[in-house]
Amino acid sequence: MAMLELDLQIASDAPDLPSEEQFRSWCSAALKQRTADSELTIRLVDEPEGRELNHTYRQRDYATNVLSFPADVPDEMLDIPLLGDLVICVPVVAREAVEQNKSLESHWAHLVIHGCLHLLGYDHIEDDEALEMESLEQVLMAELGHPDPYADHD
Repeated sequence: MAMLELDLQIASDAPDLPSEEQFRSWCSAALKQRTADSELTIRLVDEPEGRELNHTYRQRDYATNVLSFPADVPDEMLDIPLLGDLVICVPVVAREAVEQNKSLESHWAHLVIHGCLHLLGYDHIEDDEALEMESLEQVLMAELGHPDPYADHD
């Protein structure tokens, strides 16, 4: 069975963050198609750091919910199964959950799964890619007992 090494970095003083076990569960669900071990970092940040990173790497001057940074190291130079990093902006997640009328836990689960799929190479720029990625997210969320993240929650 493939191992998951998760480095959880909490750079936010927000209360009621998900537990490390929850993050592991959501990552494992997203990465279950992978037979190799996986190593990734999840960094939980507040809006100033989230905004700075989004501006630096995506040229967008606001904090977004999740940023994915796939590891870009040649396989022959690396003997660890490094997938990359996720940066999740805690206040944005909380705000979006309220705005979208979703449970906070379900929104966290979805964003972790979404970010992990990006680390695996999934994308949603083209319509066909978006359909494939969203369909997989819906299946994984259902397997974890969460509602469809793309359903209308109004």
